[in-house]
Amino acid sequence: MKAIIALEDGRIFEGRSFTGPGEAVGEIVFNTSMTGYQEILTDPSYRGQIVTMTYPLIGNYGVNDEDEESSEIHLSAFVVREYEEAYSNWRAKTNLREYLQRHSILGIEQVDTRAVTRHIRVAGAMKAVISTEVDDPQALVARAKESPGLIGRDLVKEVSCTRPYLWKKRPVPLDGEEIADVFRSEPGDFKVAVLDCGLKYNQLRIFEKLGCTSLVFPHDTPAEAMLECDPDGIFLSNGPGDPAALSTIIETVRGLLGRRPVFGICLGHQVLSLALGAKTYKLKFGHRGANQPVKELATGKIEITSQNHGFAVDEQSIPEGVEVTHINLNDTTVEGIKHAEIPAFSVQYHPENAPGPHDAEYLFDRFIQMMAEYKS
Repeated sequence: MKAIIALEDGRIFEGRSFTGPGEAVGEIVFNTSMTGYQEILTDPSYRGQIVTMTYPLIGNYGVNDEDEESSEIHLSAFVVREYEEAYSNWRAKTNLREYLQRHSILGIEQVDTRAVTRHIRVAGAMKAVISTEVDDPQALVARAKESPGLIGRDLVKEVSCTRPYLWKKRPVPLDGEEIADVFRSEPGDFKVAVLDCGLKYNQLRIFEKLGCTSLVFPHDTPAEAMLECDPDGIFLSNGPGDPAALSTIIETVRGLLGRRPVFGICLGHQVLSLALGAKTYKLKFGHRGANQPVKELATGKIEITSQNHGFAVDEQSIPEGVEVTHINLNDTTVEGIKHAEIPAFSVQYHPENAPGPHDAEYLFDRFIQMMAEYKS
C-alpha cells in the first residue's frame, strides 16, 4: 500500500505501508541504533515524533514482552528501509507488523531512509505528515505546516502515570491513604521517589537491582506530597516535548532542591537545569542513537552513550554555583551538570541504556552514594 511522507519544507518521500492504511502527524527524526527497535518504540520520549531508523533491516528478531520500556508505543509512526516479516530469535513472541498493528501505529517501509536522514541533518528535524489515503503531496505539505510541532508543547501529561505505583518487577498501583505507609514498610536500602515525566522501565529495573525501592509519582505531584513519603532521594525521569513548557514540574523541582538528593536524566536533566536558573533550546536535529560519545570533564573518561533528545541546556545560561560535568564530543553540547552545594546532578543521556551500551550505569551508584551521605 503506497504511502507518502510530506515534510513541512515541501520535501516528499514515498514508501509503502506494511501495517495497513492510516495517517500520522509528528516531527520526523532519525535514530542511528542498529538494534533495540522495540525499546525505541516504547520509549515515551518519542511522543509526537515520526522515527526513521538509519539501520536498513528492521524486524528480523521480532518482538517480545521483556523488552518493552513502557506499556504502549508512543511514537506517531515508524519508518524503515526494509521490514523483515520473518523473524529469528528464541525470545520473540510475534513479528513487528502485528505488534505495530496491535497498538494502531503506522509502519512504513521501502523508504530511502538515507536520503531522509541526510535531509534532516541539513535542514533540521521538522514537522511531517504520512498518509496512505491522500494522493496529493502538496495537500499533505500544507497539513504538515499547520500541525503543532513540539516547541511549547507539554507532552509529559500524555505519557506520565495517572496514579502512584510501586515497582516490583512491574508496576503495583497504590491507593491514596496507604502510599506513605506502604513505601516506608517496603524492604530496600534506599527509598527513591520517582517523578514520572515519561520514564523507561529499565530505570526502575536498575534501581531494583541495586537494592532500592522505587515509588513512582505522576508528573503533577506537588513537592510536599512526595516528601511526605520520606524518600531518601528524588529521581527525575526522561520524557517528551519542550522542557521550557513544563512550568509546574520546574516549580516542583525547585521545591525539592536541598531537601533531598536529586538525580535527573534527559528531560529530568533539562528540568533540573531550568529549576536552577538555566535555559534550554531546540537542537537542529537532536541526538538519537546508541553511539554518542560523551566526555566526563573531571576524569577525562569517554563514555559511549544512548541518547534521545531534541532539546539541550544552553551552557552560557548556566548560573554560578552549577558546574558542567559532561560534554558531547560530537558538538560540545552540555551532557551533565551538578550543583556545587546542593546534592543534585543530572545527565542529558540515558545511563539506563535499553537499548545501548552500559558505560554510564555507574551514575546510579553515584546517586546511591549521594543518598547515603545525605542520610548520614
